[in-house]
This record gives sequence, C-alpha cells and structure tokens, in this order.
Amino acid sequence: MAGGAMAPTGPMKVYNGVVTTYVITACIVAASGGALFGYDNGITGGVVSMPGFLQRFFPGVTQGDSDVSQSTDHPTNPFCQYNDQGLAWFTSSLFIAGAIAALPGAYLTRLKGRKFSMLMAGLLFDVGVIFLAAAYHISMLIIGRVLLGFAVALASVAVTLYNSEMAPAQIRGRLNQIFQIVLTLGVFVAQAINIGTAHIYPWGWRVSLALAGMPAIVLTFGGIFLPDTPNSLIERGYKEQGRKVLQDIRGTQDVDEEFSDICDACVEANKVQNPWKTILSRKYRPQLVLAAASTFFQQWTGINTIIFYAPQLFVSLGVGEGAALGATIVTGIVNHLATYVSFHVADKYGRRILFIEGGIQMTTCLIIIAIVLAQTGVGKDDHVNEPWVAWFVLVFVCIYIAAYAWSWGPLGWLYPSEIQPLETRSAGQGIATLVNLLFSFIIGQTYLSMLCAFKWGIFLFFGLFCVAGTLFVYFLFPETKGIPIEEVPNIFKRHWYWKRFVLDPVDAHGKTVNETEMATSERPLETPQWVDDKETASQGLVSIWEPKSDDFAAHSSENGHTTDNGRLMNGLENSTSRSHLRDNGYQDVDLS
Repeated sequence: MAGGAMAPTGPMKVYNGVVTTYVITACIVAASGGALFGYDNGITGGVVSMPGFLQRFFPGVTQGDSDVSQSTDHPTNPFCQYNDQGLAWFTSSLFIAGAIAALPGAYLTRLKGRKFSMLMAGLLFDVGVIFLAAAYHISMLIIGRVLLGFAVALASVAVTLYNSEMAPAQIRGRLNQIFQIVLTLGVFVAQAINIGTAHIYPWGWRVSLALAGMPAIVLTFGGIFLPDTPNSLIERGYKEQGRKVLQDIRGTQDVDEEFSDICDACVEANKVQNPWKTILSRKYRPQLVLAAASTFFQQWTGINTIIFYAPQLFVSLGVGEGAALGATIVTGIVNHLATYVSFHVADKYGRRILFIEGGIQMTTCLIIIAIVLAQTGVGKDDHVNEPWVAWFVLVFVCIYIAAYAWSWGPLGWLYPSEIQPLETRSAGQGIATLVNLLFSFIIGQTYLSMLCAFKWGIFLFFGLFCVAGTLFVYFLFPETKGIPIEEVPNIFKRHWYWKRFVLDPVDAHGKTVNETEMATSERPLETPQWVDDKETASQGLVSIWEPKSDDFAAHSSENGHTTDNGRLMNGLENSTSRSHLRDNGYQDVDLS
C-alpha cells in the first residue's frame, strides 16, 4: 500500500493576499544562510588538495606517509591516497560542532525568534572565517571549523523555518528552496575560486577561506534589518507586530483568517513548555520520525563525500590536479542548475515524486560507477590509469548530482520544516539539523577510510541507502504541496500508517481515553464511537476504534451503535457520516 500519497480530497484552504516583492526579497536575503554551508562544502575539497595547505598542516599526505602508507603494503593505491585522519578531522570538525549546536540552536530560535538566530549565525561564521584565514597552527583551523559548525547549525534551523513561515502556501516549496539554490551557488562559486587560488602558491588557500565571510555578512545584515516571521512574533506575544508583518508580506490588510489560524496555533504552542519532551510523545511520532529520516537519508546518499573529495577522486583516477579541479567545476554547475528543476516542479507535482525519482536515478548511477571501476581494475597493483575512466565516472557523477539536486538536496530541508505544528517546529527542525550534521560528521570522518577499504564498493554502499530512502518515502511520506503550513500536520490523520499515532480514541462521553488506561484496565472499555461534534469532525479530529474482538463488536451493535466492517460510529448514520467527511475533504478509506 502506497499510503504516503494520501492527501485531502476536498478544496484546500486559501488565504487572502498576493505574492509580494517584500516576501521574495526577505526570503532571498535569509537564504544567504545557505551559502554558508554551500561555500564551505565547495571550498573545503579544493583547499585540502592545495600543496601549500597540505605542506603547512598535513605534510604526511604530500610526502606519501599518510595513515594508509604506514599500515599497508600498497601506499600507492588510488583509493587510499588521501586516507589521513588528521585531514578527515579538519573536514568533519565542522559537522560535530554543528550537531552539538543544533538542539540549543533550535531552542534559541524558538525563544528569541528566527531573525535573532540568523544574526548570530552570520556573526559566528565571520569570526570562524578569521580564524581559518589567519591560521598558522592546526588548532586555529579546528577552532575556526567549530565556529563555522555552530553558525551552520543556527542557519540551517532558522533560515528554513523563516522561509517556510513567510511564504504563501502555494509557493512555499519555491521560497523555501531558495536556501538550496543559494547553497548550490555557493558550492559552484567556491569551486571556481579554488581554480584561481590554486595558482597562488603557497597561500592561495587563505584567500579561498577568507572569501567565505561574504555571504555571512549578508546574513548578518539580514538578521538586523529583516522582520521576524508572523508565526514567531505572535508565538512570543507580539500579536500586533505579527499582524503588521503578515499584512506587509501578503500585500493586503485582509489577513484575518490567516492571522486567526496562526493565533490558534500559537495558543496550542504556548501550552507546550518543553517542545523536546512533546515531540517525543506518541502524538508527534510522525513528525519526529520523518524529520529525522529526511536528513538522515539526505546524508547517506553520499553526496557530501563526493562534493568534498571530488578533486581527490579524479586525481586518484589518473587526471592532473588542474583537470580534477576543472571536473569539480562541472559538477558544481550541474548541482546548481538542477536545483531549479525542483524549484519549478515541487509546488506543481509534489514532493514525493521528486524524492522517489531522485532516489532511483541516484541508485542507478552509483551502481554503474561501481561496475565500471570494478571492471577496469582501478585500485589493483597492476592497474594502469586510463583517463577515459575518470571522464566516464564524471558523466555519471553529474547525473547522480543532478538527481540529488532536484530531490533529496532541497526537499530534505523543505519537508521537515513544513510538517511540524508550531509547538514543535523549532524542535523538529533542530532534530533534522542534528541528524544531518551528526551523520555528515560520521561520514566525513570515515569516508576516506571506507574508500580505502571498500574501494569501488563504496558506491554500492551508498546505493543501498538510496534504495532504502526511496522505499521509506514511498510508504511513509504524505504529500504536502499546496497545504497552508498550520494545516499540514492534519495530513497524518488520514495517512494509512501514521493515523494510529495521531488520532486520539474517545469514550462514550466524548472524553479522551488515556493510553495507559487502555492498556491496563481490566474492565471493558465503554463503547467506542465517532465524535458527534461536526466542527470537530471537520477539523479531522475524529477517532476510529477497531474492536478488540467479535464479541466486543456485537456488544456495541446490540447497544444501538452502527458498525462498518467492525469499525464503530455513534450519533449519525453511516451514510450521513461518510457524506459529512467527504464534504470536509476526507477520503472514506477509513470507513471501508
């Protein structure tokens, strides 16, 4: 059953307003936070292949006495050439710092607002850049990378929430994905800069690292001058200011319906004192699992390792350093341009189709690359490098990157930011960021060793995760396109699997039955039923109980309650209930 495709069948709620220049400008400026991550991703791979950088901080790599040459009989194996743990720590220290900062960053984003977190991200990143560009000892490199990690975590939480909450529902996918477009642009610009600075020996790497401060300056000014989101302002008690921002970004004074819905969501959010405890409760299980799964599978596609180590990969396959950097420019262009596919398609055809198609395409490319490397004997002692292999691999790396760029890349950030109710939104995005950066650290720290150990098998390894992620989406990711952000959590009440977690059972008096009491009570529960209140039903707050046994179902029927395949309703006839639910945008899958 592909239950993840279920969505409301009735008309979507549409708020008043138009797409304004104001909201687009605000989202573009905020999305400069994506360039923090993107520029660092693109610049790191080139910097760690520059002789001037390696000779100063990692001389063992250039002298051929890296970790692998000390422990194997084959130090010239191309898969093992860069297997140096110090180099891996330089790369991955950003991610472990970001993982540590993700949850506190989410708390800060809820407490002080999205705007404040963006300001702090910009300032931290600029300080980190100063440490990196001025580094004369590896400790300065690590301190700089840690500060960058803190900044990336804050930006990843705050910017994606900011754009999702500012955007009108019909283009939320597009405006949220500006983050990914700017991120991929940052990757490409960084790779192009590396081409030039590679010729500035021995200090070109300092220029590459110093220029990372430019997007951070833009984000810092955005944190000063941009408004906060209406949702965050109202949640923190600034209702009139929130209304004014909502009117400005929607281009109309008539925002009463959307303002009322945000206020209602804020009332519920403010009842929650501990969002971390709340998101771990059964009711929020779908949001917890899907937020974590989105960025977990995003990382285990293997994308960061290919972007980070693309120059080393191509050098290892027999092309020169200049040609290797040129090849990474090609991958950067493909990465950026392919992101526009998702930008234009996600709000029209949905998130699920892009996730699934991207997963299939990435899997296919990784299998082909593995087969070619295995059949041509790359990594064997008697292997002679053939340049055509490197260019063949480049073609399929580009096809792989294109698939990622229009699927898991942007949607891995968009999806968790839009499925959360307001009370767990910051916590949920913090968890998504934590998972992303934690596994970025694990992969970054182990990739070079895995590449040396698995050789071409590393591509099959990541291909298996692509298959798993695609299946996970097919069965468990509901569609979210076009649904107002405060209405999105209701989709789980109609999902074939997640509804069992979010629908609360009620007794004959309309009171919620405690799960513990359900599990431990020795006396029979009162007859289960539908909630009679039509307003409650129209909001999707209805409950279905499966009878525990045939006797229980018979007992209910004898007491005047209708049954439908063992599912019980009360107060309204079956046909009336079904009609009412259909009129309010629900499928009758639950009644068949």
